[in-house]
Amino acid sequence: MKISILDDYFDTLRTLRCFQKLAGHEVTVWNDHVQDVDALARRLAETEVLVLIRERTQIREALLERLPRLRLISQRSVYPHIDIEACTRLGIIVSSSQHPGTPSYAAAELTWGLVLAAMREIPQQMASLQKGNWQIGVGHTLRGKTLGIFGYGRIGAVVAGYGRAFGMDVLVWAREKARAQAAADGYAVAPSKEAFFEQCDVLSLHMRLVPATRGIVTASDLARMKPTSLLVNTSRAPLIEPGALVAALKQGRPGRAAVDVFEEEPLRDPAHPLLTMPDVVATPHIGYVTRDEYETQFSDIFDQIVDYANGKPSNIVNPEVLERARKRP
Repeated sequence: MKISILDDYFDTLRTLRCFQKLAGHEVTVWNDHVQDVDALARRLAETEVLVLIRERTQIREALLERLPRLRLISQRSVYPHIDIEACTRLGIIVSSSQHPGTPSYAAAELTWGLVLAAMREIPQQMASLQKGNWQIGVGHTLRGKTLGIFGYGRIGAVVAGYGRAFGMDVLVWAREKARAQAAADGYAVAPSKEAFFEQCDVLSLHMRLVPATRGIVTASDLARMKPTSLLVNTSRAPLIEPGALVAALKQGRPGRAAVDVFEEEPLRDPAHPLLTMPDVVATPHIGYVTRDEYETQFSDIFDQIVDYANGKPSNIVNPEVLERARKRP
């Protein structure tokens, strides 16, 4: 089969052990990022299987209608970037492993790295040294402070454990079922969303982006935070009401932020407010970008392709497509 892989920025996938699962297929790997529909339609004209790296490229109806040979999209995790309805109508199977029980430790570790970097002002102190200066300020310790986990799923639970190891008081707010699980795991549960935002010294978001969670963090929520508090977002930028974080930081509540995600990605504007504010630590959506994590993720993604080639497609997001799925030549 003719397989195309988009957005492999550093040509990493060919070097993974799991890449051997695609042996015998014709694989084309694209290392740049293109969103223009005309350019993508030309690139993918002969593609039968499309491999996506998370949500780097939007796959919408206008593009899908111009890919008559495409039969399978294989990826991992959530899929707000894919027009599932159009895929189903056009007979394209979407396979996406939801990896139950396997949290992204890479994302959890980056979350904690951002917490430490922001609270101890590590990037700012490093920049001072590089300019020939010495210490520029006084940071904050974590022990004894309150770590808020908003969304107690697989990653949130891991980050909560890191907070406990650092001697923090962990406070959770999430859906009712997740709050019950957090309590069973020995963590405190906030009495309300309002109290949660008011009490946390470090507040970290750990939710999937679905219609119910889009904009779930509002301007009024942020206004309740302490002027000394830190908001961390390594999940998805649209969890926060558009523009609310920048406005809140300008008002001083919260006092600082650490983010790995943005409303528009890739972000290439050095003048973006979150890149120019002195109390913001920002990274370019690298939460899952480690060789170890890639090996885990793409083993699943390539297994889905092997399953399809063997006539047994797996992890099908749109099972109704099977009645009209495009046939292999």
